[in-house]
Amino acid sequence: MASHDDQARRDELYRDPYPLYARARRAEGLLYVPEFDAWLVARDRNVREVLLRAEDFSSANALLPDVPLSEAALGVLPRGFGPRPTVVSSDGGAHRRLRAPLNRGLSGARVAALLPYARACAEELADGIAADGSADLVEAYARRLPGMVVGRLIGLDPADVPAAVHGGYRAEELLFRPLPPEGQAAAAEDVVALQHLLDRYVRDRRARPREDMCSAMVAALAPGDAELTLEQRHELVTNLQNLLIAGFLTTSALIGTTLLHLLGDEGRQWRMLRDDPSLVPAAVEEAARHDTAIQAFRRTTTRPVTLAGTELPAGATVMVAYASANRDEERYERAAEFDITRPGNRQHLAFGYGPHGCPGSRLAREQLRLTLDLFLRRMPELRLDEGRPRPRMRPTLIHRSPQALYVTW
Repeated sequence: MASHDDQARRDELYRDPYPLYARARRAEGLLYVPEFDAWLVARDRNVREVLLRAEDFSSANALLPDVPLSEAALGVLPRGFGPRPTVVSSDGGAHRRLRAPLNRGLSGARVAALLPYARACAEELADGIAADGSADLVEAYARRLPGMVVGRLIGLDPADVPAAVHGGYRAEELLFRPLPPEGQAAAAEDVVALQHLLDRYVRDRRARPREDMCSAMVAALAPGDAELTLEQRHELVTNLQNLLIAGFLTTSALIGTTLLHLLGDEGRQWRMLRDDPSLVPAAVEEAARHDTAIQAFRRTTTRPVTLAGTELPAGATVMVAYASANRDEERYERAAEFDITRPGNRQHLAFGYGPHGCPGSRLAREQLRLTLDLFLRRMPELRLDEGRPRPRMRPTLIHRSPQALYVTW
């Protein structure tokens, strides 16, 4: 376990990694970062190169935990399901097999069919806070809408969504935040409860398929109608859990961070958006580029390779920093500035690139767009609550967002 001082340094780095990224982009070759125990891939062209060379840069360890698991947690987790490879941690044929049902289930037509439900949920959340005149939009809205939407996509009963979202956040906490042994064990219990919830859905959809993503994944990953084997259940639960967490964690972060930047600088860009709502699509892209929800994923070299002039042996870990690439001065003018009028900013890497490009990017964008449309219409005077502490970012690289966002209107 890292010392308190080491953890504090890592937390501050995670809260604001952009100075490190800038230093890495200026460096000759790759920069080794002890806090990541990895070589940092920081330039746009190098990030794209790695993402297109899956045969040389494996995704198997893309999401290694930041903290070691205690014996207490390791005693709990075997009562659940997994871990098994997911679309995030596989390549080649295995990746294509796991991704195929996601591509179909997150097609343009499927997302369009889901949007009326998403809008109704957003309106309901707004109804719950509109009369108050102030709120923490992270807690009251950003952490809620995406869970409701991805729950509907998967086919969860709305009554099960809060527990599923809670279990997802606890999984992230268990793997990426320092907890005492008893805290890890408690988080592990919540993760196991989520896995058993998803297993019940998997077995139910085998017996009674519906028009939902859970049924589609069961049909794709376990063809036929025989009773699911234990191994099939492990794979399905692991991949449903990945879809659930990816579906709400990063979209929640994107919503919160977008609103933070629009309302910052005394609300100048929010007023610009309010005066010209046709800028909403550009604002979505600029927010995703400027402060990317998933900052970086790891890759592992499968053989000796040279990248950016740096020779790497087989088994070396690189941290592929999408967020750094999105502020690469060689690609973007005024790269560090947040500017919703920026032209041609859709080619960013906020949703990945190549085979591992995010299959849910369309759904994430649409939730952010409808959120901005909703708040512009219902809360046009939205502004940061100056009586509250300055928003502080979460110390994480996989769902960069403010811990709280207190606003008034």
